[in-house]
Amino acid sequence: MIRLSIIAALLASATAASVQAAQAPAEIKLGTLYASSGRYASISMPVFDGLKLWIDQMNAQGGAYVKAYDKKIPLKLIAYDDQSNTATAATLYNQLITQDKVDILISDSGSVLTSVAVPIARDHKMLLIDQTGTGATFFTPDNPYIALMADPVSSIWPKPLADFITHDGPALGIKRVAMLYATNDFTGTQANSVRKFIKEANSGVEIVFDTGVPTNTSNYTVLLNNIRAANPDAVVHLGYAGNDIAFLRNVQDNGIKFKFLFCIYPGLESELLEKNLGKKALDYVFTYVPSSAIHYQTNFGMSLRDYSGAWHKKYANAHVEFGFNSVAGYTTGLVLEKTLATAASLDQLELRKAIFSLSGNLKTLDGTFELDANGAQIGEITPLGQFVPGKNGSPELVTVWPHAVANAKPIYPRP
Repeated sequence: MIRLSIIAALLASATAASVQAAQAPAEIKLGTLYASSGRYASISMPVFDGLKLWIDQMNAQGGAYVKAYDKKIPLKLIAYDDQSNTATAATLYNQLITQDKVDILISDSGSVLTSVAVPIARDHKMLLIDQTGTGATFFTPDNPYIALMADPVSSIWPKPLADFITHDGPALGIKRVAMLYATNDFTGTQANSVRKFIKEANSGVEIVFDTGVPTNTSNYTVLLNNIRAANPDAVVHLGYAGNDIAFLRNVQDNGIKFKFLFCIYPGLESELLEKNLGKKALDYVFTYVPSSAIHYQTNFGMSLRDYSGAWHKKYANAHVEFGFNSVAGYTTGLVLEKTLATAASLDQLELRKAIFSLSGNLKTLDGTFELDANGAQIGEITPLGQFVPGKNGSPELVTVWPHAVANAKPIYPRP
């Protein structure tokens, strides 16, 4: 009887395993968009290529391990070009869900192209794997269908910047701040936060110029004259890569030297800005220090050094610059890899549960992955840095705030 019971149990186990294997899909379908042209191509293509690098890496190993089926399953990427157009993106997000029936929905890079995906994913009860869309309005208690992968929510991005201005700034002579920003979810949210942090600090620092402009702004000459008229001690410019390129080009062409100048993308996409502006344009500019410039200790995935090597080998002739967004796409893949290895099923809310179980525990080349209750990223923080002239003429990014991680002192005023 004991022997019969053991045999029956073994047969039942084998049958269950066979059924599970039979139910396993031939592939896991990942759906995403990218922008090969238009305003957001410079941030979209590196993210897309970073994600593809991870997918190719997984498939070279037989696929990603999926706990729900206890086996490796190949990954199939279904991707469409939205050409930086939000209307096109909305149509294609719907197509990925309703026609392609993807298992996992991944947004395009940036807040503008992610913004249209948020309500679509929620309405279809699809978890949106938000790569770098950081608009604070995306993350609300009534929407469990979103999680931010690779950079912090915009409401906390500028805290190191504001803290430096209000803590160390007054002693340096910074009391009057001018802020110019592009009116989109990404930089508009950051502008709101800069105002909030400066006001709460009660340090005597005041904002004397505060203007929002359309994201497609390409000429800043009049705006620069208006900023100079406000006589600021520090200028904060918040925009996408295209905005920073146009803004810094106008600064350079007009021979303007603000005593303190902050821009977002010199740090995030240094190769791109150097190529468009030349090396000297970045000298003494303050910016965020992203994960592409910090060697974090990891407990999963490649180190920054190894990943940079893999990237430059794979995309040696692709003409896509390496920077933060390259790291972001690969980080998205690493989070998905751990998610698939953790989730009990491919149900969308089960995937969300698995992602949240990684919060505070997963450390990649992008820093510590940590989510708040609404799916906003609150880890992967970017310190404040400044470009200084390097030994070979190339600008070198050093960290100046917070003091605990700083490796240099700020140079103010700008020489």
